[in-house]
Amino acid sequence: MAKGTVALMGLLALATVVFIALIALVVSLFHLFPDDGSPDFWEVLWGNLMRTLDSGTMGGDTGWGFRTAMLVVTIGGVIIVASLIGIISSAFDSKVEDLRKGRSKVLETDHTLILGWSSKVFPIISEICIANESRRRATIVVLADRDKVEMEDELRAQIEKPGRTRIVVRSGDPMNLADLEIASPHTARSIVVLAPEDSADPDSVVIKTTLALTNNPRRKEEPYHVVGEIRDPANLEAARLVGKDEAHWVLASELISRITVQSCRQSGLSVVYTELLDFDGDEIYFTTEPSLVGRTYFDAQLAYPECSVIGMVKGGTVQLNPAADAPYEEGDQLILIAEDDSLIRTGAPGAVEQAAIGVAPRPDSVPEHTLVLGYNAGLHTILGELSEYVAPGSTVLIVADMEEPLLEAFPGMDVRFRRGDTTSRAVLERLGVADFDHIIVLAYKEILDAHRADAKTLITLLHLRDMADRAGTDFAVVSEMVDDANRELAEVTRADDFIVSDKLISLILSQTSENRQLTDVFRTLFSSEGSEIYLRPAHSYVRPGADVDFYTVLEAARRRGETAIGYRIADLARSSEHAYGVTVNPKKAARRSFGAEDKIIVLADA
Repeated sequence: MAKGTVALMGLLALATVVFIALIALVVSLFHLFPDDGSPDFWEVLWGNLMRTLDSGTMGGDTGWGFRTAMLVVTIGGVIIVASLIGIISSAFDSKVEDLRKGRSKVLETDHTLILGWSSKVFPIISEICIANESRRRATIVVLADRDKVEMEDELRAQIEKPGRTRIVVRSGDPMNLADLEIASPHTARSIVVLAPEDSADPDSVVIKTTLALTNNPRRKEEPYHVVGEIRDPANLEAARLVGKDEAHWVLASELISRITVQSCRQSGLSVVYTELLDFDGDEIYFTTEPSLVGRTYFDAQLAYPECSVIGMVKGGTVQLNPAADAPYEEGDQLILIAEDDSLIRTGAPGAVEQAAIGVAPRPDSVPEHTLVLGYNAGLHTILGELSEYVAPGSTVLIVADMEEPLLEAFPGMDVRFRRGDTTSRAVLERLGVADFDHIIVLAYKEILDAHRADAKTLITLLHLRDMADRAGTDFAVVSEMVDDANRELAEVTRADDFIVSDKLISLILSQTSENRQLTDVFRTLFSSEGSEIYLRPAHSYVRPGADVDFYTVLEAARRRGETAIGYRIADLARSSEHAYGVTVNPKKAARRSFGAEDKIIVLADA
């Protein structure tokens, strides 16, 4: 009985055979046959089996002795059939319960596997669903230590249109080898490991989950493609030891801090990053073009009328914004921005209008004064990043409703702390916010939950907007949001940029899971070393009011050692319908003029 349903059915079948054989033996020994015949033992045995399975079979029997024996067979048959039905029903209910709990093994192959559960799972699945639209059949499998029905309900509520993608949910602990086998990780195309939000040490969960993958005795011989999130930089080395060359890590806090610093000094930059990172719109692709072998990097930029070339892969090394005369050689790859891979095609380049190219010099660096309102763990990284960009003599004032944190000193940048409630109008009035070049509003995401943290941020932004309106000026404000759903509410505050931390991390995890080559691109793009994205005055590239195409802008950027990839129109900077004025990868033949406040988006070293 302890061996399960099949063993119980076998035991019942054995009991049935013994029972009908015993009755057949009694009938044969005592000659209890009806008057019209004397069937042999095997005929009686067959008849008993039929009476056992169908209780109405004895209706035509004659002879009281035979009828009595067949009545015993029929009553036994009723008990046996009832037991069989009970066993099958119980087994069926148990199987349904197991399926409801999500404990059945996934039979998919070439699927995307997500291990763990957090708020990032929804944007990740949404983005991968968009990426899967070009595939005829695609599956996403989610394995997390939660109730399967609850996860499915949340996914149905958040993921409205999965398109061609099938979403499979299983319940289990990703750190448990037995549970991990449920999700078929050995046949997955890529694996995303998420850090839990309710854990005191989320990085240890991510590292242990990756360890269960890479050191599984039943693992496949080929390397996995694992993408994971690490929050504490101190744990990155341990994660690399576990993941080796199979795992690609996104250092969340450092990445968001770097984007925050870059955005506070360049309005609109977060929109550019979002456009490059999501699958809806322009994306980063890799391609080879034999017809360009022997030509230069700048020739490659001019060769694609509907794509923006941003770099090359030479000998496996990513080079963003290389020298304009860098040769494109056999075996190299081009890195470019395109709306779809079907649009990656060459064409005849347009003529450059030399007379329209501007000659404005780069402005000298001057000290900058930054106000930081609020606090979270990323503040220390933000200060470190900011010190690498600002000129000597710059200052940072931090105002937060908490005890003063331990802050390190930065040469050439004076950092001060003042305790105060950032949602208080009186506190903000006393700060003299109009005197600061940049204002960063941080979310208290380690201290408060997402909704309360965003609520404090919204109140602070509303006060800043009202103060700007009353003063007849405009503050350069960059705000960090936790929940992307609150971004629409925050847009009424007219802040320059909203850094939605969880969404940006989700986008990077999604992109890297689909293309492992993007790991090196993002590492270079978001590093303070090498080429980064800048939004610079358009008059530094083309003369104000001149009607030009983008081929001319490319030539102007080339003369400055830069790669132009788009522009931002200042008059549309507050319009969400027009992507806040940002256009990435414009059609090169399209002509337009640029105003005094418009920007050109470029890749540059500094």
